[in-house]
Amino acid sequence: QVQVAESGGGSVQAGGSLTISCAASGRPGGRFAMGWFRQAPGKEREFVAHISWSGDNAYYRDSVKGRFTISRTNAENTVSLQMNSLKPEDTAVYYCAASVFGMVNRFDANEYDYWGQGTLVTVSS
Repeated sequence: QVQVAESGGGSVQAGGSLTISCAASGRPGGRFAMGWFRQAPGKEREFVAHISWSGDNAYYRDSVKGRFTISRTNAENTVSLQMNSLKPEDTAVYYCAASVFGMVNRFDANEYDYWGQGTLVTVSS
């Protein structure tokens, strides 16, 4: 069993920055591809960013490219999402997810095996 836990959410004004983090534990020595998704009120969960197990490859949804950066520390399977130039439309609950058993489509939430409970990010105008 893998446990995933997010931290670091909060409130910020538009144009500000915030970093949220995620730690996946439960499989000593394991390295997981990990992703961030978000869900705004009344909307479906959407892909935000993904990082490969090695950290060599990262992918982003178009609306956050150039503003968000995903990074990881493999020793602890810890992943961070640095969010700059935040906009009110970035307001959502952000979820971290780990892919333990392999994946085909990194943009699809169904491809991830373990999820955190989410952390709220609120951006005010």
